[in-house]
Amino acid sequence: MADLMAAYRHTTRNRAEIEASRECGCCQCQQVFSADEVVAWAGLDFSQFDNPDTAEGDTAVCPRCGGEAVLGDSAGFALTPQFLDQMNDAWFQRTVVHRPAPRKPG
Repeated sequence: MADLMAAYRHTTRNRAEIEASRECGCCQCQQVFSADEVVAWAGLDFSQFDNPDTAEGDTAVCPRCGGEAVLGDSAGFALTPQFLDQMNDAWFQRTVVHRPAPRKPG
C-alpha cells in the first residue's frame, strides 16, 4: 500500500521525471509506452484561471487515453501490468485505498 501512495505522488508535476525516463505507464488506461510519446502537459495556475497562457504544463498527459496519471520509470517503480492494475484499482476504481476507520477511545 505504501508503494501505491508513494507512486501516486509521482503522477503530478512530473515533467522532469518523464523527460528523464525511457518508458512510461498510465495508471488510468494501464498502457506502457515510450516516454517520447508524451507530448502534452497539463497544469493551470488557478490564480489566473482566465488566462490559458499561464498553464504550467508540468503534469504528463497520457498519449493513449488523455489521463493525467502517467508514471515514468525514472520515478523508481516497476511499470508492470500488475503494478499499473493495482494503481488503477486504488485511484480509479477506489477499491484499495480507503479512509482509515476512526479509532475507538482507549
